[in-house]
This record gives sequence, C-alpha cells and structure tokens, in this order.
Amino acid sequence: MSPRPGPEPEVDRRGWKTPWVHLKSYRFHPHVYPPMIRAVSPDARPGSWVQVRDRDGRLFGAGLWNDRSRVPLRILHHGPDPVDDSLLTTLLDRAIDLRLSHLRLPEFTDAYRVVHSDGDGLSGLVVDRFADVLSVQVHSLGIWQRLPTLLKRLHERLGTTRAVFEVDPDIARQEGIRVADIPSDPVRSVKIRENGIRYEVDFTSGHKTGFFCDQRDNRRRLADLARGRRVLDLCSYTGGFSISAKVTGQAAEVSGVDLDEKVIAQARRNANLNDARVQWVYCDAFSYARQMRADGKRFEVVILDPPKLVFGREDDEEGLRRYEDLNILGISITEPSGFLVTCSCSGQLPAEEFERIVVRAGQRIDRKLQILDRTGPGLDHPVLSNCPEGRYLKVIWARVW
Repeated sequence: MSPRPGPEPEVDRRGWKTPWVHLKSYRFHPHVYPPMIRAVSPDARPGSWVQVRDRDGRLFGAGLWNDRSRVPLRILHHGPDPVDDSLLTTLLDRAIDLRLSHLRLPEFTDAYRVVHSDGDGLSGLVVDRFADVLSVQVHSLGIWQRLPTLLKRLHERLGTTRAVFEVDPDIARQEGIRVADIPSDPVRSVKIRENGIRYEVDFTSGHKTGFFCDQRDNRRRLADLARGRRVLDLCSYTGGFSISAKVTGQAAEVSGVDLDEKVIAQARRNANLNDARVQWVYCDAFSYARQMRADGKRFEVVILDPPKLVFGREDDEEGLRRYEDLNILGISITEPSGFLVTCSCSGQLPAEEFERIVVRAGQRIDRKLQILDRTGPGLDHPVLSNCPEGRYLKVIWARVW
C-alpha cells in the first residue's frame, strides 16, 4: 500500500459502472480492510464483483465484495479490463497447469496443493488433492457462492470424483456462508502415496485439509539425514517425518511424540501401511523432551514441528516464548554434531525472527548451531509477491555443536 499525502481529491463518481469501491489509497495487496475504503456504491451486494477505483478515481482493478467480512474487498485483478466469473476459471486453470504441467507432481505423489489462495491469485480458496478426493477450505463468501462451478472444473481437470469442504465457524459467521448449502461427499478417509510411502488421510479428525502436504519435500530431505541414526520427531502428527525417516531413510531408531490420541492412532496405521517400526508416544512434546533431558537421553536427529503457536499480535509474547522453550529443549537433547530440524507454521512470525529465536535458544544453553539451510513448503505453495505473509512455513536445518 502506498498512501499519498494531502487531502482526498474531489472525484466525480457519476458515470462509473456499478457496483464500485473507491479506495483511499493504492492497494496492490489482495486484502483491503475497512479503513482503506473511501466509498462504496449502494448496489454492491455481498459476494458480488465490484470495480475498484484508486484514490483519484481511476479504474484500478476488480474484486469480490462483502461488507460483512473482516476483509470486505478481495482484489483478484489489477487493470482496466472488465471482469466476470470467467476470471476465476482462468486463474484456476493457471493453478492446475502449474501443478500438472510444470511441477509434474502426479509423477511422485497424488497428494498436493492445487490452489494456494492468494499465492495463486484466488484469495479465499485453498484446495488440496488427496487421491480422488479434493479437500477444500473457503474463507470468502464470493468464492463459496461460485464453488459448484469451480468444483466442476477441478474435477474435470484433475480426474477427481469427491470433495469435502471445511469452513471455520467464525469465518462462516463473519462472511455469511451457509455451510449446509453445499454438503461434503460422504468420505471418511482415503489412502495416498508420497515419494514411495503410503499414508491414510482421515477427514473426520484431521487438522486443516487433512494432511500436511506442505512438508512433502522436507520429509524427503529429512530421510537423508536420518540414515542409520536415532531420530526423535516431536509433534509428530500422523507420522510424516517419522515414517519417512524409517522407510526411506532407514533410520536406526525412530520415536514419534504427540499429545493427540487420534493422530497417534492414525500414525500407527500409517506405519503399518509401510511395515515401518516406529515407537509412538502419547505425550506432550514439552513434557517428553524435559523428561529425556532429565534422563540424559539424546538423539542424533531431532525434529520440532509444532502446531501454530503465534496467531496474532495479542498472543505474540506467549507464542514466541513457547517457540524458544521448545527449541531449548530440542537442542538440549540433540547429540553433539547431531542435527536439528525445527519448523514454524505461524504466518505472523517472520522468518528472520524465527531464526533469531532458534539461535537464542542455543545460546541460552551454551550450544552453537551450524545452520545448513532454510527451507519452506513445496513449490505447490507459491507466495504472491504482494502478499508476503503467505510465506508461513519456515524450516531451519542445523547441526548442533
């Protein structure tokens, strides 16, 4: 956003094609909040396309409007060209082409992100593919109203046949989304393949869209570090890192720890699908790591992949403290010259700040980190240059001295 100084100019809105939204300032970010809006035409309806005008009244782009929403305007197009629902199909095809034609993801997996919201220019829509099932998250009324058409196109292009939908209840209330209007298909679970490993995705109890396909490339890379080593996977969820370490990496010993009984049960089923011997522990990751430290137990590879700990400004301090505490514990139970793979999926936490937290955690217990690399999600999770907060997943690969 680049606000211009001085009083707002007088603008003659007569002759503007309606509905329209008049901005107070230039806004190339796809999300436009109420303080950034100068005026809205009376005929702008929730979910409708609107022309977007800049501060001086020039045609700036087009977006989907919803005055009920915390994000009342989502800009999907910049430029003077007229826009209708065909734009969504164009953006959807572009997203699918990236996964199928350029990344060629189906060659080694049938589980990947098809649409990554703002990263694909489709603000408010997230779609993951799991075999023949699409797992769909919606954050925008305008997208929800057009979902049947979008879903038909997705099935045509991908060869999928079923879909499950997830709308956060708070978002549904804010947006005015009637979830019952588009029911999910009756599918409980599906089996997928990823880099030669099989997993079961349970849609009835899974987090987010059912499986963290964003860590796919990091799971494959972790296997190289795990070869012949003793591995601890804290916050193991359904066992992605643990099973990859054992099956692909041929780790000597793997322990996966999580506090959710359902995901531990799912992890066991995933291990059984691959004849992988993993020790699963139902326990809080912090408590388990403290016990290992007290017992003098150390591992050659430690993975820290906690759920989101920072959600917004109001809980920054507590979330940052928990990240530091977890990394102190993880580093303390890593063998000298062992490897630490530590992750954050908090979009509100910048990569530089996360790295400072991890480095400070080592310093507090007199351990040094030899940082080998910094990675993120796979290429099927692109980040829009004008929406940097889409760079949510951060992974630091380090050797602990």
